[in-house]
Amino acid sequence: MTFIEIARNPLSTITLTFVVFWLTTALQRRTRLAILNPLVLTIAFLITFLKLTGISFEQYYEGGRMIEFWLKPAIVALALPLYNELKHIKSQFMSLFLTELAGCAVGVISVVLIASWLGASPEVIRSLAPKSVSTPIAIEITRQLGGIPALTSAIVVLVGMIGAMAGVKTMEWGRIKSPVSKSLSMGTAAHVMGTNRMSEYGDRYGAYATLGLILNGILTAFLAGPIVNLIL
Repeated sequence: MTFIEIARNPLSTITLTFVVFWLTTALQRRTRLAILNPLVLTIAFLITFLKLTGISFEQYYEGGRMIEFWLKPAIVALALPLYNELKHIKSQFMSLFLTELAGCAVGVISVVLIASWLGASPEVIRSLAPKSVSTPIAIEITRQLGGIPALTSAIVVLVGMIGAMAGVKTMEWGRIKSPVSKSLSMGTAAHVMGTNRMSEYGDRYGAYATLGLILNGILTAFLAGPIVNLIL
């Protein structure tokens, strides 16, 4: 059996994915450099590996499907720190909601206006509007708006990676010190990847980032359509 035949085995691809992610996570923890994001490095390595070996995405996905299976329960697990902070969230829910509403509106309006100013087509603009929510929600919003789901998927991943790598440092430059403000902002702007980044700092950070992720998803579903139609 040749190396390529072994590499194409679903068990080999899923093992390689886990090993590379574990190594890149260890590298970031040792260096503490945000730019060495494990997800970004793993994706880059796997793309290079598939290109060099000639393995198609469909062949890789036979093993990757097993990873995807655990994504849904993993996302549900984010509710645990949220539940632990439920008492504090209830006491300030209105202020959190209004903050989230403003963040959602600014996020959608800014990307639509910038894309319009740069000359993007209406179809592309509609695809960019739900950039800051998790992929399943973003794709459904894009379909309702008449955008391009494939483009939306790519943009959502890109936004999440940039947010996870640069979000915390950007807020430090802006002298934002409140754990609630940082976490809510990361969950709002960088969806699951931002939430995962904040969870590294503790359960409280993870709880408010999860809240930002959830509220932004709901609000974007309601607001993206009217905002895009109004501007276009």
